[in-house]
Amino acid sequence: MNGRVLIIDSDRNICEMMRLCLEKEGYSVMIALDGGEGLTQFSALKPDLVLLEVTPPSVDGWQVCREIRKKSDIPIIFITSKSEIFDKVLGLELGADDYIVKPFDTREVVARVKAVLRRYGLSKPSEPKKEIHYESLDIDMNRYELKVKGEIIPTPPKELELLYYMASHPNTVFNRDQLLDEVWGYDYYGSSRTIDVHIKRLRKKIDGVSEHWKLTTVWSVGYKFELTESGSSDSGNEQERKKP
Repeated sequence: MNGRVLIIDSDRNICEMMRLCLEKEGYSVMIALDGGEGLTQFSALKPDLVLLEVTPPSVDGWQVCREIRKKSDIPIIFITSKSEIFDKVLGLELGADDYIVKPFDTREVVARVKAVLRRYGLSKPSEPKKEIHYESLDIDMNRYELKVKGEIIPTPPKELELLYYMASHPNTVFNRDQLLDEVWGYDYYGSSRTIDVHIKRLRKKIDGVSEHWKLTTVWSVGYKFELTESGSSDSGNEQERKKP
């Protein structure tokens, strides 16, 4: 079994269609037709990923997302008929990891579920460690874990992947499109505004933690993980900064 997926959507036909496609790929699928039922199933069944309609009856998708984020950082993919940028940004700010607009091809849903779970899932024992350590900052991608001053900080997968990528290339300036390609992938169709949202949320977690590093805005260009001369890092087995 590839993982447990909870679908929260008021359209039974869409739910069954997605269930069939995901079960063919080896996923265990659970369905809830309204937000209240979805929250109950989430608490009881502990899924690995949630496909969430924005406007189910009973409790809307925004509130369902808020409630899930109080308890867990598992991946959430919003499914909605709304395509306005406001809705996409709001979903990301609430902690969603991806966003799909109806009508959609079920193959796209399967591909996005696979991609999100692959990024979020635990690495196999044979894989090299993917860790970065700076003063008061520890990023462990094998566990998908962020520690700030030794304390584990709940962080959605996409935020952590973005921080890890930038911290792996200190003092390198990336524009938004570069970060979208490297972290979200070339097939991502969302707005570059996504980067701004995730940087804003990361800053709430790590700004002011150390004098030796920070997330910096390079105006009219993009962002960088700025490391001072006195800063240091240890990238686990990756050893990304080699001696000349």
